[in-house]
Amino acid sequence: MSNLKFLQDLWDSKKAAELASDPLELLRYRSNLLGADLRITNFGGGNTSSKFDLTDPFSRKPARVMAVKGSGGDIGSIKASGFAILYMSNLDQLRDIYRGEAFEDEMVDFYPPAAFGTNRVAASIDTPLHGFLPFDHVDHLHPDWAIALAASGNGKRKMEEFNARFGHNLVWLPWQRPGFELGLMLRKAVEDNPGCDGIVLASHGLFTWGNTQRESYVNSITMIDHLGQFVMEHQEKQTPFGGTRVASSGDRSRIAAEILPTLRGLVSSNRRLVGHFNDSADVLEFANSNDAAALSALGTSCPDHFLRTRISPMFVAWDPAKESTAGLKASIHKAIEKYRVDYAAYYNAYAEPASPKMRDTNPSVVLISGLGMFSFSKNKPEARITGEFFVNAIHVMAGATAMADSQPLDNPLPHARTAEASKGFRALNNYVALPPREAFRIEYWALEEAKLQRMPPEKEFSRRTYLVAGAASGIGRQVALDLAKGGAIVVCADRDTEGASQTAADCAPLTGKEQVHSCAIDITSKESIASALSETVLRFGGLDGVINTAALFPVPDDGIALTPAQWATTMSVNITANHLLAEESAKIFQDQKLQSVIVLTSSANAVVPKRGSEAYDASKAAVNSLVRSLAVGLAPTVRVNAIAPATVVKGSSMFPRDRVIVSLTKYNIAFEESESTEALRNRLAQFYANRTLTRLPITPEHCSEAICFLASDRSGRTSGHVIPVDGGLPEAFLR
Repeated sequence: MSNLKFLQDLWDSKKAAELASDPLELLRYRSNLLGADLRITNFGGGNTSSKFDLTDPFSRKPARVMAVKGSGGDIGSIKASGFAILYMSNLDQLRDIYRGEAFEDEMVDFYPPAAFGTNRVAASIDTPLHGFLPFDHVDHLHPDWAIALAASGNGKRKMEEFNARFGHNLVWLPWQRPGFELGLMLRKAVEDNPGCDGIVLASHGLFTWGNTQRESYVNSITMIDHLGQFVMEHQEKQTPFGGTRVASSGDRSRIAAEILPTLRGLVSSNRRLVGHFNDSADVLEFANSNDAAALSALGTSCPDHFLRTRISPMFVAWDPAKESTAGLKASIHKAIEKYRVDYAAYYNAYAEPASPKMRDTNPSVVLISGLGMFSFSKNKPEARITGEFFVNAIHVMAGATAMADSQPLDNPLPHARTAEASKGFRALNNYVALPPREAFRIEYWALEEAKLQRMPPEKEFSRRTYLVAGAASGIGRQVALDLAKGGAIVVCADRDTEGASQTAADCAPLTGKEQVHSCAIDITSKESIASALSETVLRFGGLDGVINTAALFPVPDDGIALTPAQWATTMSVNITANHLLAEESAKIFQDQKLQSVIVLTSSANAVVPKRGSEAYDASKAAVNSLVRSLAVGLAPTVRVNAIAPATVVKGSSMFPRDRVIVSLTKYNIAFEESESTEALRNRLAQFYANRTLTRLPITPEHCSEAICFLASDRSGRTSGHVIPVDGGLPEAFLR
């Protein structure tokens, strides 16, 4: 395949031969290869299928079936278990049942009864698109190059030029929403054009096929690569998007981190969203261009794009050379007010009595000239993918506008089935966007709504980002793990960067690898705290809570008394650091204007003083007072609370082996030097436990439960309090 310029033939004949006896696994292999390259299809987009024989579990005879990607799947990562398998005989009979386009949605109810054997994977709305094409193996993909052709005002004419140039026989099919009617249209297109080797769906995507798995794969990557060559040849001759309007800021990351809390708070007015920042060359080329505002307002074309990016992004025109960051924030406020009004008008213009309720009037993609793109969704991967989809849309616009020529556009446009329908399509510089009515029919499609309703319920801490200071060990480590179990985004911060990194790695399987991060922090340094918080905001879009478990229990160098330096360090770590954390995080919370939390760690020592621990006791007593002051000062947006554990030995960095031995000796607890550190810790922990009412040791797990309660909405009416986790110390009872 020497005629490929951009793509690679990744087919491994040996591996394919090993899978030859299992057609479903071979389909999975083909699908994964195609989905591995985002130039071939976007994440979660496109569909693949194969028709083959399986033994019918009822008749014990061979039955013709079709395996097709299940609803909501991603061909790049799909497993064999992710394909819906249906009887072809049942699918074929559906054509006789079909009552016409006005009733096509009712056909989806027939897919489950057509399932083969025990297969219960939900069949996608693309099922008839694959089932009615008379080929054993079909690929429906959304490569940017193909959509650029499909979204060009002169696309049909350019397709004929492409066919002549590369020896293909692509067929143009006007826009039709995916579903049963489109499946019949595809079948007729093939019947009417014998020998065609692919179909371009206007404003949508590409269909290719083959008689074998290998042939289908080769045909797909060859067609896409040739389309890429064709489109890129046009782009190389054009200045993209009407040229540059503004230059990019040289300080984009800092400015993005500064405005993200404001932006995230605004787009989260309906429900919290997680953010992602992209200032790649492709994004900046578009955002800084003369045509960016008009093209953004026009919206996207491919339905797979705007299901995530919405009907259009929010565009903010900003010139970093002339305007301040404060001015940018003001522009964002104005832009989002207008976006919400426009989106509500869009919904009201096309909603019908049976339409799902309006979900959100806020944008999911925000473009700011001179700065880049911000995308938002329910978690970090979805926020990133949403942005990637708009990058796909940028590529489509670049290709479509580059293919403009001196000839007038066809009237009506070839994208519509009728001249009347053509009036709804909007074109700018040869780029054709999907009509708002058609966009609405997909965004608020009852079948898409049903797909959303099938999603599993979100976890308690989903959509929230917490920075945990002291996450390398002990209570902080356990808090990070428990928050991750609850679906949170967790930033593990500590002076011990190796330990913080390990905690983050352990959190990743619980909440997702993109949902965790580790960073260095010195909580006694205002600059270090600000850096860690800025890093968090830039990576995840905002902050919902700060939890500090880091503390210092000083031991006199001479075994008798602390030095003035040790006293000062103890106060700096145990009390001043908490003030600095609250002060810096409050700036973010105030810009976001979302309910947020700060949870600090006090101690039973704050109210039960001990001989020889004056510095520690005094610092923890100050924490109790600070909690109350902060709760008053940061209300009503921020709740501030703390826990007060009794001595926690397990997993604590404050109890290395030498200190445990000193304590055991101090309390005349018998031990052997040969005992493991963990065994010695258990002895000491039980000694402390025996001084409580419950006689039970306090562990990081118990402290974490209390902290997570205070970090959650379950304690949404609690602020300014310190929860004891001390096993029951009468001396510490409230007075």
